[in-house]
Amino acid sequence: MPIVFVLALIGSLAIHGAALFGTDVELFGGGPEPVPLQAELQPPPAAPVEAPRVKSKPPRTKAAKKHTMASARPAPATVPAQPEPDVAPETAPATSIAEPAMPPPPPPARPLLPAEGVIRFAIFKESLGFQVGRAEHRWVFAEDGSYRLTGMTETSGLAALLKPVRLEIESRGRLVAGGLQPETLRSLKNGQDANENADFDWSSGAVRLSRDGSVRPIAPGAQDILSLNFQLAYLKKPEDGSSIGVVTGKKYERYGLDSLGEEEIDVPAGHFRTLHLRAQTDNVTEIWIALDHHRLPVKIRFTDKKGESFEQVATELGLP
Repeated sequence: MPIVFVLALIGSLAIHGAALFGTDVELFGGGPEPVPLQAELQPPPAAPVEAPRVKSKPPRTKAAKKHTMASARPAPATVPAQPEPDVAPETAPATSIAEPAMPPPPPPARPLLPAEGVIRFAIFKESLGFQVGRAEHRWVFAEDGSYRLTGMTETSGLAALLKPVRLEIESRGRLVAGGLQPETLRSLKNGQDANENADFDWSSGAVRLSRDGSVRPIAPGAQDILSLNFQLAYLKKPEDGSSIGVVTGKKYERYGLDSLGEEEIDVPAGHFRTLHLRAQTDNVTEIWIALDHHRLPVKIRFTDKKGESFEQVATELGLP
């Protein structure tokens, strides 16, 4: 990848010097419970013998009570007929109003690049004068507008003998009107999670970085370290210079791209008419994009603040 891809490569290989990169319910509806009918027969004062008759009355009272309660119970049956009118408003379908308001999804954008392809690179350390690594970038653009990009960088030759290192990156996202819109970035180092991952949330304009768990605001059109290679084809006027935000998995920065003009160069993959671009911060990254081959990068040079340079040149453009 033009800018930060080379940075990650260098960092991993600097270890070996010359090498690479979560109720009780009470039934009130039947009316109040009827009071027992107590017939108090007032006996004549001279006839106390009738007092026992008073004691025999309670059984009749209990029977009367049971009779009155039984006759009162059917009353609640007339109540359930009342709630029925309240159900009528439910016949109006509320959801049918919102459905026509939903706009159809936009059609997927068409890629400027071929549906799939590969670029292979050889990496040289200029001070040593020989190859120290190799790289490979692959892309697949699906018909539904999604894409998958993969990148691999590994040491080779003497550098691989000293300390073998293999870096793998995967970027997934969608094509939109302005080009590539990354959604996830995943990275591996020697087959293990490198914890340099990123998840984009374009609805809020932010990206979450796995390294420290931070959420950073990003500008429209921002790319990850791998998708940047392919976003160059969508720049409106790269010859006038441009700027672009880049997410590396560790941080988010915005880079300015200066145009140094057209150049014709020869690399192992062939002869190309290119536009020479340069991004300068603490380090300097130069990129040569092939103007007649979808602006794909065919040469990249990275120079650190100490003046050490690594050059990456295309050895193969696997285009249909």
